[in-house]
Amino acid sequence: MTLRLVFLLWAVAWPAYSPAKEATSVQEAHSAFWQFRFDSSADESGGILVQPNHLYSAARGFGFEPQISAASNSSDSPIPSPSGTQSWSFSVRLPEGNYRVFVRLGASDVDTETTIWAETRRLMLESVSTRSGSHSDHQFLVNVRTDRIAPPPPNAPGGDRVLLNPREAGSLTWDDKLTLEFSGHNPRVRSLRIEPERDAPTLFLMGDSTVTDQPRDPHASWGQMLPRFLNAHIAVANHAESGETLKSFISGLRLAKVLECLRSGDYLLVQFGHNDQKTQWPQTYSDPNYTYPAYLRVVIAEARRRGAIPILVTSMHRRRLDDAGKVVDSLGDYPNAVRRVCQDEHVACIDLHALSKRIYEALGPARVNAAFVDGTHHSNYGAYVLAAVVADSLRRVDSRLATLMSIPGGAVDPDHPPDPGHWQIPSRPTPSPQPLTGN
Repeated sequence: MTLRLVFLLWAVAWPAYSPAKEATSVQEAHSAFWQFRFDSSADESGGILVQPNHLYSAARGFGFEPQISAASNSSDSPIPSPSGTQSWSFSVRLPEGNYRVFVRLGASDVDTETTIWAETRRLMLESVSTRSGSHSDHQFLVNVRTDRIAPPPPNAPGGDRVLLNPREAGSLTWDDKLTLEFSGHNPRVRSLRIEPERDAPTLFLMGDSTVTDQPRDPHASWGQMLPRFLNAHIAVANHAESGETLKSFISGLRLAKVLECLRSGDYLLVQFGHNDQKTQWPQTYSDPNYTYPAYLRVVIAEARRRGAIPILVTSMHRRRLDDAGKVVDSLGDYPNAVRRVCQDEHVACIDLHALSKRIYEALGPARVNAAFVDGTHHSNYGAYVLAAVVADSLRRVDSRLATLMSIPGGAVDPDHPPDPGHWQIPSRPTPSPQPLTGN
């Protein structure tokens, strides 16, 4: 959708909004807003009335995404309407940046329950219920990015794109649009407004498959659940990816992308170790006594040079319990390396290695499997619980972050995690199309 057509749509939808001139650059387009209505029978005014047959296209610039078949992981029939028990997704083409999303949930004729995921299944709102004839207003921040990097000067090393892996082909994380998925029992949306957000800080995440935005059930990570525990005054930009190490994050220009976006006052959370320890991966292996802490110090220095605040996270344990129900450590000296670097560099440390031990042992052999999909990767439940303790740790290590938390029901006690048998979160049951990289 061209910028000219975007502004023509705005002029039709909002007569009161008359930009002095057409946008001639991304910066000018970035100052505008987008507003949509989904329920023609509701008492909503302003914005574009989205029709059920408005499928997303680059020419239109907005629309419903096709459903994904759980059996084939391919597109089948388009979403007929934003109602009922079926999950559905809606996308808007946008420049890279942070966006404030205002959403009005509810329906005039039925009770509703709606959970909202952004981009690649980042949990934003959880099980919001409304009674028939009522509505509920919410807002949150979503980070949008592409794989493009500012090209280096002539004769300078580097590149102009992140070196994505085949698993990321077609990823909602790296495209030029903001995508919201609505799920739950009878999810309904009345209206949606999206506007640029320039002032709020961003919480950047670097890490591997245990941190990344996992695209399909049953896999999930604490990184994609973390937005649920933050309020509408901070955005999360999850740059973690399956199979990554500190070395590959640098050589694949992922760190370059993070540093290009990082601003003074932002936060950078870093968790590696699961893949760095693999001597069978000689190109990316990092020794815990020498290269691994050295790379951590590089990341810390680069963040601080830009006025950002680095926070290191130790890797959580794998699912290994002995006959007595005690966790068997498989990460060697990597967690201790993180702790030493944090102490030497005066950086806050979130000790997820220690916290996960308490959680898994509290669950015990009979229940710990509910937190995992395999020996390393987590289920929605496991990811949610880990995200809850990470969020609680964040508010403890930084007073400013404490004002940006929104922890439902209070902090999760690692020694008394919620019973997985009584825990549920709405999600589309689409299995991962291929095994994850790393273990």
